[in-house]
Amino acid sequence: MRALTVRAPGELVLEERPDVAAGPGHVLIAPVAVGMCHTDLDILDGTIDPAFVRYPIVLGHEWSGRVVGGDTAIAPGTRVVVEGVVPCGHCGECARGDTNRCENYDEFGFTRDGAAADLLVAPARIVHQLADRVSYESGALVEPAAVVYRALERARPAPGERVLVVGDGTVGLLAAMLARLWSPAAVTVLGARPEQAPLAELARVDRFTCAAAEAGAGHDIVIEAAGAPAATAAALAAPRRGGRVVIVGFPGQGVTVPLNVDDLVNGDVTVCGSFSYTSAAWARVAGLLSAGRLDLGGLVTHRFPLERHADAIDALRTPAGTRGKVLVEIGAGS
Repeated sequence: MRALTVRAPGELVLEERPDVAAGPGHVLIAPVAVGMCHTDLDILDGTIDPAFVRYPIVLGHEWSGRVVGGDTAIAPGTRVVVEGVVPCGHCGECARGDTNRCENYDEFGFTRDGAAADLLVAPARIVHQLADRVSYESGALVEPAAVVYRALERARPAPGERVLVVGDGTVGLLAAMLARLWSPAAVTVLGARPEQAPLAELARVDRFTCAAAEAGAGHDIVIEAAGAPAATAAALAAPRRGGRVVIVGFPGQGVTVPLNVDDLVNGDVTVCGSFSYTSAAWARVAGLLSAGRLDLGGLVTHRFPLERHADAIDALRTPAGTRGKVLVEIGAGS
């Protein structure tokens, strides 16, 4: 089988490997659509925290595919997504439902080979079925959507609140889209590139702007989804008194931003980070897709066959024009 492998930082190869096989309690899956994100660039460049990656590693932590066999009751051909984080299920964090903080960290595309390959084996307990009506493109966005869903849960949305999303990449657009599930009064996106306006419209935002002054302040909920110091600073300046700020973006190891403690205290503002997703958040997003309440595929703007992985990397590094999710297509769907 083919596998897109980072052998070491800076060394990306499409190599041939022996086919994998599924043992007891595992499912054999043929990946179809694999999303690429900036974390994949961090893995390739070697800038990711070494505690979260092991080389060599096959890329691919955002993906969807179809079952081809294994020890499972899921019929071959069924569309599926698989939780990227593989929770141990018995540590204290897992027992509390905080599987994103599993004490025995293990994740596809980071510490175990990911889905940018012709075949992948996954534990049956973390495989989620999708309805036939769900496109593989939409399924490939379950992973970042689950990250966003968990962050929104931390913000405790209530109907009628005003939401500001800082960031116009895939995660920011997903945050704007998913915020609609809580019936907000308004959703504003503070972006960085005017070319993203069509995608913001697709996400049904009430206002898209690249000027902080136009985005305004006094928002009930602020989601930082850009992963840049300036975006974090803008997010911290935007909530109303009693508002909530959730930081989702990751600007890099050791990066700091100024924090006006006086505004934080006198504003009675809650600020928290949100790491990854829980199994519950993943299941919720997959369920919303299968129920027809969400369709994420419209956020995909770039598609490349596996052989053109270098072009996918280039599209990720140097955005030009309207750019949403970049996909690598592995094989044909059922």
